[in-house]
Amino acid sequence: MATINPSDSIVKTEPENKPRFRWIYAGLPLGLLALSIILAAVFYGKLTPEIAYHFNGDTPDRWFSRSAFLVWMLTPQVLFTVLSLAIVRMMMLGARYWPQDNTPLRRLLPLMGNIMALPQVIIFIAMLQFFLYNAYQTRPVPLWIIALAILLAGGIFLAVFFLRIIRQARRQNKTLRE
Repeated sequence: MATINPSDSIVKTEPENKPRFRWIYAGLPLGLLALSIILAAVFYGKLTPEIAYHFNGDTPDRWFSRSAFLVWMLTPQVLFTVLSLAIVRMMMLGARYWPQDNTPLRRLLPLMGNIMALPQVIIFIAMLQFFLYNAYQTRPVPLWIIALAILLAGGIFLAVFFLRIIRQARRQNKTLRE
C-alpha cells in the first residue's frame, strides 16, 4: 500500500486558465426573459380573453386567445435564452483547445452570449405594445421604428466592437514582428 505524503504537490488535470461560466456572459437574455415573464404576469389580469395582434391601419383585424398569445410571446424569449446559454457553453468547451495566451475569448464570451438580447428586446417591446393596446387601447410608437432603431444601435455597437478587436490584433502583430 502506498502512503500519501502531504508535502507532495497535487497535479491538477484542468488548465488553470480555463474560463468559468459567469452570469454576465448571458445576463441580458436571462434578464429579458425574467422581465417578459413579469410583464406577462402584471398584464394577464388586465387583458380581455381575446387579444388583438394584427392591425389594418389603426383597427385590429385578427385576434388570439390570451393564453395562446402569451405562449407565442414567451416561447421565443425562452428559446433565445436557451440559445444564448448554449452558445456560451459551446464557446467555453471550445476554449479547452485554444491557446490561453492570446485568445480573445474573455472579450468575446459576453458579446456572443448577449447578442441574443437584440431580438429579445424587439419581442419584449412588441409584447408591451400588444398589452398596452389590449389593456388601455393606446398605441405608442410603431414597432417597426423601434425595431429599426434597436437593430441600428446593435449594428453600430458590433461595428465598434469588431473595429477595436481588429486594431488590437494589428497592434499585437506589429509588436510580434519587431
